[in-house]
Amino acid sequence: MAEKLAIEGGKPVRDEPLPPPYPGALVMGEEEKRAVLEVIEHKSPFRYYGPDMLNTVSRFERALEDYLGVNHALGVSSCTAALKVSLVALGVGPGDEVIVPAYTFIACVSAVVAARAVPVFVEVDDSLNIDVDDLSAKISPRTKAIMAVHLQGVACDMDTVLSVAERAGVAVLEDCAQSFGATYKGRKLGTLGRMGVFSLQMNKLITAGEGGCVVTDDRDLFHRAVRCHDHGNLREFEGGSPLLGENYRMSELAGAVAGVQLEKLEGMLAKMKRAKQEILAGISSIDGLAFRRVPDGAEDIGTSVIFFAPTGETAAAFVNALNAENIDSSQMYGGAIYDAYPQVLNMSTATPEGCPFTCPHYRGKISYHHGMCPATESLARRLVYIPLAPTFEDREIADVISGVRKVAGYFL
Repeated sequence: MAEKLAIEGGKPVRDEPLPPPYPGALVMGEEEKRAVLEVIEHKSPFRYYGPDMLNTVSRFERALEDYLGVNHALGVSSCTAALKVSLVALGVGPGDEVIVPAYTFIACVSAVVAARAVPVFVEVDDSLNIDVDDLSAKISPRTKAIMAVHLQGVACDMDTVLSVAERAGVAVLEDCAQSFGATYKGRKLGTLGRMGVFSLQMNKLITAGEGGCVVTDDRDLFHRAVRCHDHGNLREFEGGSPLLGENYRMSELAGAVAGVQLEKLEGMLAKMKRAKQEILAGISSIDGLAFRRVPDGAEDIGTSVIFFAPTGETAAAFVNALNAENIDSSQMYGGAIYDAYPQVLNMSTATPEGCPFTCPHYRGKISYHHGMCPATESLARRLVYIPLAPTFEDREIADVISGVRKVAGYFL
């Protein structure tokens, strides 16, 4: 007889919730405090000038270049800003289309629209990343870029994505917001496409509260990104054509924290990988659960455990029951992006004319509706997501295993 679930009055697996899914924040300590206080003591929180500069943003950028093995890194104010700056650097603008996975965070769509281009949604497969079989079908003469989102620490099938992009003559922009430190066939994510972006937002692997990074090996793209993020200035750089930019600069306070967090990244990843491997070993034999696929040659960095229940109803019940056991879980975004966010479905832009969807430069026909990416919608309905943290010890790992097995014994 199955053990009585907490949601039905039974004793929960845990008496208290798991550590929250804020990896970088959970490991913050004296090192970050000292770094921030040093900036304040030097009275120079702006990255480009001040009475006694520490150049924390520049130092973070150099450290990131070394860590990733890229020629250029740029700290910006958010990952959304990083996406916008990268799209503009790539020449994306009115009349263009950018392919975006149908299962991702809304920032991917917002940045494309902010660049005055039109997002075109591609199916995801059971890796929850771009379905390469659907990708070629979504390429059009208006396609300017493919946004390859490496969701929750797992790489896209980059060999195929890059091959499709090369045949079509379009750029690949890697969104590594949730995959800092992950690799594909031995190469760090963010370094395979023409540009890559990373996030330093609160619930990301490393954090400065807010912040983002742009990386590339292309000097001209880098200079365009620098100008885009700083009102058209190049400051310490030379060359390139001037342009009108905006303000997406990173502060020295954020740079100070980011630099310390980057030093902690590999240690965090080792703990999270270990936790995920042990949890998967403890639940992978459960009949009725299908686990997220990791493409060959991709290194899963252990930010979460994701599996699929047989039906959407079972998945929703599974999530509710796990939460009652104090095992934090959810269905992530709650559906394909156009179902999860009504502003996407309705193409609700900030200004009434509806650009880019109604822009006279745009020669395509686009509409978003339920059912447009049926495979993605099915996966999203059946998904169960359990975030992991670098502070998981043996007890937390055992409790996740016990919680999943307990709930599965009731519903499957």
